[in-house]
Amino acid sequence: MTQKGNATELGTQPIGKLLMQYAIPAIIAMTASSLYNMVDSIFIGQGVGPLAISGLAITFPFMNLGAAFGAMVGVGASTLISVKLGQRDYGTAQTVLGNVVTLNTLIGLAYTFICLMFLDPILHFFGASPDTIGYARDYMQIILVGNVISHMYLGLNAVLRAMGHPQKAMYATINTVIINTLLDPLFIYVFDWGIRGAAIATIIAQVVSLVWQFKILTDKNELLHLRRGIYRLQSKIVRNIIAIGLSPFCMNVASCFIVIFINKGLKQYDGDMAIGAYGIVNRLVFICVMIVMGITQGMQPIAGYNYGAQQFQRVTKVLKLAIGGATIMTCITFLIGELMPEIAVSLFTTDEGLISRAAEGFRIVVLVFPIVGFQMVTSNFFQSIGMANKAIFLSLTRQLLFLLPCLIILPRFMGASGIWWSMPISDTIASAVAAVMLYKQFQAFKLNHNNSPQSTQSHTKSSI
Repeated sequence: MTQKGNATELGTQPIGKLLMQYAIPAIIAMTASSLYNMVDSIFIGQGVGPLAISGLAITFPFMNLGAAFGAMVGVGASTLISVKLGQRDYGTAQTVLGNVVTLNTLIGLAYTFICLMFLDPILHFFGASPDTIGYARDYMQIILVGNVISHMYLGLNAVLRAMGHPQKAMYATINTVIINTLLDPLFIYVFDWGIRGAAIATIIAQVVSLVWQFKILTDKNELLHLRRGIYRLQSKIVRNIIAIGLSPFCMNVASCFIVIFINKGLKQYDGDMAIGAYGIVNRLVFICVMIVMGITQGMQPIAGYNYGAQQFQRVTKVLKLAIGGATIMTCITFLIGELMPEIAVSLFTTDEGLISRAAEGFRIVVLVFPIVGFQMVTSNFFQSIGMANKAIFLSLTRQLLFLLPCLIILPRFMGASGIWWSMPISDTIASAVAAVMLYKQFQAFKLNHNNSPQSTQSHTKSSI
């Protein structure tokens, strides 16, 4: 099937079949991505020590901040490409692809230069202590040098999914995980490079996958492919990419500052080991979050294309299916966290004190996870159909309007436990807000569908 065929089937094939076709590769890819992050933590924790886990946890805000810029370009561009393909505007979609390469290069280089100049002050601000800053510095120096590679790899993977190649995007991620898993023990144990070895393995794995992505995107048989004349930045396209991408950007930036508050609070009330415990919990929860993100990534091109084609009933259908799948996943995580947290956290360390702290935190964090999947899908849904303002609002409500005040107030009365309890409390409130906004959007879709003279015809042509 040609690339054009891959794209146009988004408006004609049954929604359930399409979501499976697009979501399963994305879920596999995102699961692999979460394992990819876990591999570093496991090898570092077992091979370097518990303080190295705490040092790695200090880098999470840094990683989130870098991911914020990459997500802004990648998600913004992929959503724009999906909508343009739905509108049959192939010329603009082609230019968007070229602008992704240019934007990722410029932003990646600027981020690397600025962060390397002020690395130690930033790490201290993020909560590093004299015992952990050496580990955090060694890891981030390597990661920052390869930052452009990371931005480009993540951005082009999002574009591949929007172009109708979810399997190829999945293969790129799986290749990265396999290479990283093979190189980690070699660099950490055999070469004795410690935490730096884990960072080097990460960058090498991304380089290999990026080369493969470029090979796909330079194929002239693809409807959208890299060629001359598409790399010059166009202000309208850049504005649209940034406007749509502001939602994941704000979410990641907010996450960055939230992790800073969490790290500083845990350090104040419970010491460096508590930061390590949060790092372990964060990695475990990250698995669930990445699987849910895989479902939303499968939803994104379907929702974006059909929204662009004004097939609102198909948009509603894919949203409902995505919410169902995400809820199943978050319920599974809830059961693991409540019934067997010690077993899960012991993968990362043999230190009894660290295991105890992490297990207790894991049990609290996942307390309301059965409703978290709904909130995540809803936020990403508005982003998928280009409603940037609503997506940004939902992204920020959980992080800044609800979680941040809890992190400031609750520890004053509950100590370190207040930090852990802040997370399920904010999740509950954010989910309620998302439900109200989604209900109103559903009503708008019904109104648009009923008022459209082509609604009956569109429904007849579309197999659901």
